[in-house]
Amino acid sequence: MIKNIAVVAHNKMKPTLAEFLEERKDWLWGRKIIATGMTAESLRSANIDLQITHLSEGKSGGYLELKKMVESGDIAMVLYFRDSDIHQDYQDEVAAFINACNRVNIPLATNPASAELLILGLIKKETAELIKSRTEADLSE
Repeated sequence: MIKNIAVVAHNKMKPTLAEFLEERKDWLWGRKIIATGMTAESLRSANIDLQITHLSEGKSGGYLELKKMVESGDIAMVLYFRDSDIHQDYQDEVAAFINACNRVNIPLATNPASAELLILGLIKKETAELIKSRTEADLSE
């Protein structure tokens, strides 16, 4: 089971991320949500009942913290709800984070539709792994 999920949302997308996570709370239960500063604050303000680890704000090194966590294998999935109309002064740090996800092969969704498909794929994978382990256990008895 995927344990650590990084979430980031630009200001315009924070309510969308909060709603997305709330609607999938059952699947997310038992998993740790790791969020950059303002995203973590917005999730707490929305009373999302999930375990949330709070990192620095993106502009204060949060993206670099996430990059290091991705590279060290501490992040298994990323939901990054972007506002494609903005450009950030720290765009190089954002690009380094996204590049780390691609290099290490970490699933990365940048909008609710891709996040939904990513989660559905992971549910299917987890179900298949559960069936396989139960089948192997039955065969060994």
